[in-house]
Amino acid sequence: MPELPEVETVRRGLAPVMEGQVIARAEVNRPNLRWPFPPDMAARLTGQRVERLRRRSKYILADLSSGESLLVHLGMSGRMLVSGDPLGQFVHDHPAPEKHDHVVLHMANGARVTFNDPRRFGAMDLLDTLTADTHKLLASIGPEPFGNDFHEAYLVAVLKDRNLPIKSALLDQRIVAGLGNIYVCETLYRARIHPGRKAGHVSAQEAAGLVPIIRDVLQEAIAAGGSTLRDFKQSDGELGYFQHSFDVYGREAEPCKTLGCDHQVSRIVQSGRSSFYCPQCQR
Repeated sequence: MPELPEVETVRRGLAPVMEGQVIARAEVNRPNLRWPFPPDMAARLTGQRVERLRRRSKYILADLSSGESLLVHLGMSGRMLVSGDPLGQFVHDHPAPEKHDHVVLHMANGARVTFNDPRRFGAMDLLDTLTADTHKLLASIGPEPFGNDFHEAYLVAVLKDRNLPIKSALLDQRIVAGLGNIYVCETLYRARIHPGRKAGHVSAQEAAGLVPIIRDVLQEAIAAGGSTLRDFKQSDGELGYFQHSFDVYGREAEPCKTLGCDHQVSRIVQSGRSSFYCPQCQR
C-alpha cells in the first residue's frame, strides 16, 4: 500500500493540472470501490474549482469551491493518472478508456485525471471542508512528520512506558501520520534500534533521535518519487526509484550496508508484516 512519500508524490504530480482549475465533467463508472461512493458524486464534482490539493497522512484531499473536499485513498493498486496536460509537463495523449477506470475527471484546461484501481481497495468520499478533520477516517490520525506538532518532546512522551514493539508504535497512525512498513524499517535501521524492542525501552535520547531520521528518510523517498514495488506509479505514469536505495527493506540474507559489519539482513514477522533489520547493528 502506498505510504506517505508515494501519496505526496502523486499529490505533487496532480497539483499543476488541478489546483485552480475547474472540473468540467466528472464520470463515475461504478457505484463503489472499497465502499459506496457518496450520492450524486459526479454531479457534485462537475463544475467545481479545485481550490487546493493537500495530503493528510495517506489521503489526498481536493478542496473544492463548493465547500466540499474530495477525499482519495489509493488502496493497494489505485493510481491517479494525468493525460493531455496543456502545461506540457505530461507527454501522454488521452489513452483509450480501460476496464478499471472507475472515476474520470475532465478538467476545463484539457487535462484528464483518471482514477484506475484494478483491485478496488481504494476509496473516494466527499466531506465538508471546514470539518474535514473530524471525518471518521481522519479524526484519530496523529501529527504529520513534517509538521510542527511532531517534535522530539512529543515522541519521547508518547513512546514512554508503551509495551508494544517500537515497529508497531511507529506504524500506529494515531502516533505519527503516514508511516508504513517500508519507511519504518529504514528508519529503525538508521537509528540502530531493533524493530522488536519495546517502545517503552527506547531511551529518551533514542526517541528524540528518531524525529530527524524519520524526516530524512521520508524526504529522500519523496525526492526519488517514492518506492515502486508492485503497482505504484506517479501521476505521469513514471515509477518511483527509492527502492534502489533501501538499506534493509526486502534485502533478507544480503550483506548489511554498515561499514565493517559482516552480518546479513534478517527478517522477522511482526503482526503479519515483514520486518527487515541487521541483528548486529540494531539492538
